[in-house]
Amino acid sequence: MTQNTHPSRYTITAALPYTNGPIHIGHLAGVYVPADIYSRYLRLKGNDVAFVCGSDEHGVAISMKAKKEGVTPKEVIDKYHGIIKKSFADFGISFDNYSRTSAEVHHKTASDFFQKMYDQGDFIEEETEQLYDDEAKQFLADRFVIGTCPKCGNEEAYGDQCERCGSSLNATDLINPKSTITGTIPSLKKTKHWFLPLDRYEAFLKEWILEGHRSDWKPNVYGQCKSWIDDGLKPRAVTRDLDWGIPVPVKGGEGKVLYVWFDAPIGYISSTKEWAEREGKDWKPYWMDQSTKLVHFIGKDNIVFHCIVFPSMLKAHGDFILPENVPANEFLNLEGNKLSTSKNWAVWLHEYLEEFPDMQDVLRYALTANAPETKDNDFTWKDFQARNNNELVAIFGNFVNRVAVLTQKYYNGVVPAPNVFSEVDIETLEALKGFPEILSNSLERYRFREGSQELMNLARLGNKYLADEEPWKLIKTDEERVKTIMYVALQIATGLAVLSEPFLPFTSAKLKGILRLAQNDQNSVISSAVEKSINWDDIASEDILLPGGHQLNPGELLFRKIEDEEIQKQLDKLEATKKSNAETTPSIGTTEKEIMPQKETIAYEDFAKMDMRVGTILEAEKMPKADKLLVLKIDTGLDTRTIVSGIAESFKPEEIIGKKVTVLVNLAPRKLRGVESEGMILMTENQEGKLVFMNPDEDGVNNGEGIS
Repeated sequence: MTQNTHPSRYTITAALPYTNGPIHIGHLAGVYVPADIYSRYLRLKGNDVAFVCGSDEHGVAISMKAKKEGVTPKEVIDKYHGIIKKSFADFGISFDNYSRTSAEVHHKTASDFFQKMYDQGDFIEEETEQLYDDEAKQFLADRFVIGTCPKCGNEEAYGDQCERCGSSLNATDLINPKSTITGTIPSLKKTKHWFLPLDRYEAFLKEWILEGHRSDWKPNVYGQCKSWIDDGLKPRAVTRDLDWGIPVPVKGGEGKVLYVWFDAPIGYISSTKEWAEREGKDWKPYWMDQSTKLVHFIGKDNIVFHCIVFPSMLKAHGDFILPENVPANEFLNLEGNKLSTSKNWAVWLHEYLEEFPDMQDVLRYALTANAPETKDNDFTWKDFQARNNNELVAIFGNFVNRVAVLTQKYYNGVVPAPNVFSEVDIETLEALKGFPEILSNSLERYRFREGSQELMNLARLGNKYLADEEPWKLIKTDEERVKTIMYVALQIATGLAVLSEPFLPFTSAKLKGILRLAQNDQNSVISSAVEKSINWDDIASEDILLPGGHQLNPGELLFRKIEDEEIQKQLDKLEATKKSNAETTPSIGTTEKEIMPQKETIAYEDFAKMDMRVGTILEAEKMPKADKLLVLKIDTGLDTRTIVSGIAESFKPEEIIGKKVTVLVNLAPRKLRGVESEGMILMTENQEGKLVFMNPDEDGVNNGEGIS
C-alpha cells in the first residue's frame, strides 16, 4: 500500500481511558507516552497536528460501579474524568483536546454516524434470546451476568469473557448463570438488536491489512488481525439493552443504547470537532482528506476494535479516511506480576507524584526505555532507580551541569566566541547535526525505546567530548582553546534541549530556561527572557545554534539521585499490598480449589503404588487443533518419554524447556488425540487460576530421583 509520505496534516488518537478508576503506569507505557512523544516530535518538525483523546464514559462497567457505590453513573464519570484529566496534564501529555463521551457533541456525532449507516442498510436487525432478570425487570448486559465458564470450569466467569482462561464468551454460554444485580437465576427473553455484519468487510480487510500493511504494521498487530480474519468474521452487535449510554436513534430502539465499542472510537471524531470549533478550524480535513495521516495509539487489548471493527464502520459510513498505522504496545507488568486495578497492584500516577514530586520525566524515561513495544515487559523499582541514577543523572544531567557551571565560572554565563576549530571539534559538531535524522528514523517507525537511547547517546557524545578535551585543566594554559571547547559543548547542550522535548518535556523546558531559548511547549511553566528560537530541523541545518555573546541564566540540577531507601519504601508498599490480597482472598471465593475438602482416606499400600520421579522437560510443542494440550518429551532418569499435558493455556512451549518437574511415571499409558501419553506431571493452581509446576527446586536433585 502506498504510504502517505508527505501528509498535509496528522490526526493522532490515544485510546479513550475508561472512567471507572484512575490512571497507572501501564496506561502511560502502553499508550499515552508513546502517543505524546510522537505528537510532540511532529509539532517540532512544523507539522499540522491534532492530538485528541477523551474519557470513555458509557458501558456496563460504569453502571456496575455506580450500583456498587450507591451513586449515579454521572457521579462516577465526573469523579474519574477529573482525576484522569489531571494525571495526563501532570505528566505533560500534550493533547490538543481531551473530551468525554458524555458531551453533547459526542452524543450527536455518534447518533448521526449510526443513523447514516442505518439509512444505508449497513446493519442487520435481529431478534435474539438474551438473559433477563425478572426481579430487576431488565435485560442483563454481559458484565451483569456471572456463571461457570464452559471451557475451563471457572465459576466466576463474566458474560463476555472468562478472566481465568481468557476465552471470549456470550452470556448465554455460561453454565448456571446468575444476575450480579439480584443474585437470581435469569430467564431467556427475546429482544431486538442491530448487528454490524463484519463478514461483509472480509475482502476489504484482507486487501487493506493483510496485503497493504504486511510490511509496515507491527508484527503483534498484523498477527492478531490475520488470526481474526483467517478465522472468519461474524456479525457483531452494536446495541445493548441498557439505560446508560447513547440512545439508539431509530424506531424500535427505545430502552436500548449504542454498544460502548461502537460509540467510543467515534469519540475521536467528536473530540476533533470540539477542538476545531474552539480553535476556529474546520474539523473535516482531519478525518476526511486523503492527504491526512491518521494514527491510533492503543494497547494490545484494543487491536481488534481499532483495526477491524472501527475501520469497517468507517468504510461502511463512506466519508472517512482509514488509519495508516496502529502501533499497539503489549502489556507492562509490575515486579513480575500482571498489573491489576482490583488488587491494587499498580503504581498510580497521582501517588507517584506525591512520593517523587517534580520527577515526571524520570518515570516517562524509565517507561520509554523499557517500553513493551514487541513483548510484555516488566517495570521494577530497581530498574527505575538505575535508569535515573546511571543515565539521567550520570550522563544527561552530568553533562548539562558541567557546561552550565563552567560557563558561569569562566564567562559569567555568556557564550564564548569560538576560535579555530580542531578536527575533533568539527567531527563533534557534525555528529550533533546527524542526531535529528537518527531520532526521526526511530520515531517515524514508532521505535520510541530505541529513540530514547539515541537521545542518551547525544548526551554521551557531550560527556566524552568534555572528558577528552578537559577544559578545567586547559584553562590554566590555553584560555583561547577553552572558549572553543565550551562553545562546542554549548551547541550540544542546545541540541539536547530541543531534541529531548518529546521524551522529557519538563527537563527540556528547564534546560531551555537555562539556555534562554524559546519554549515550544505551549504548556510550559518555565518563563524567561527569550532571545533565541530553535526547532528540530535547525539542529541539522544551522552552523550556529547558540551564538557567542548570548547570555545564559544560572544553572540548576535537572535530575537528583534516588536513594535505596526510597526504592525500598516502594517495594515494602507492594509487599504490603501482596500480603493484604492474600489475607482477603478467601472472602471473594477464589480459594475453593486450594482448600478443597480432604479426599477419602487411603491405605499406605495405595500411596506406595505411585512411582513419582524428578524429570526435566527436553522438548515441548502444541498439540495440533487442541487449545489446551502440549506434547512434552521428558527425561525421567529412567528413560525419555512422551507425556501429553493440558497446560497450554498457562505456558508457552518455549517457556518450559529445561524445567524440572515431578512426574508420575507408572500411570497406565493412554492415547490422547492419537498420541500415547506415558505419565502425568504434578501441578497446582495459584490465586489467579494459573497452573503452577510442583517443582523439586533444590540444587543437586537429579532426574530419576524418587519422591516419597
